Amino acid sequence: MKQKKIPLRKCVGCMEMKPKKELVRIVKAPDTKDENEQIIQYGEISVDLTGKKSGRGAYICHNTECLKKAVKAKRLERTFSCKIPDEVYAKLEEGIGKFE
Repeated sequence: MKQKKIPLRKCVGCMEMKPKKELVRIVKAPDTKDENEQIIQYGEISVDLTGKKSGRGAYICHNTECLKKAVKAKRLERTFSCKIPDEVYAKLEEGIGKFE
């Protein structure tokens, strides 16, 4: 029987490729635009525990050290091209703490 392919994603903290199920997804929802293509509302950044939300995603390990590296190097801000609210970092730290 043919073995199923395991999807891999890169952690923004340690920059290692790992199976998708071992990582936490952070997602930025699409921006809302009007008929003239002007941005009305910027997309919300949130933690996606299901991995099913639509939008641009980034992945991080279940490790507080990886989160600290990502925050220090501003890798999430570069990935999403916008400022990340402190609430998102707090929620990430809380969610990662449950898995350790």
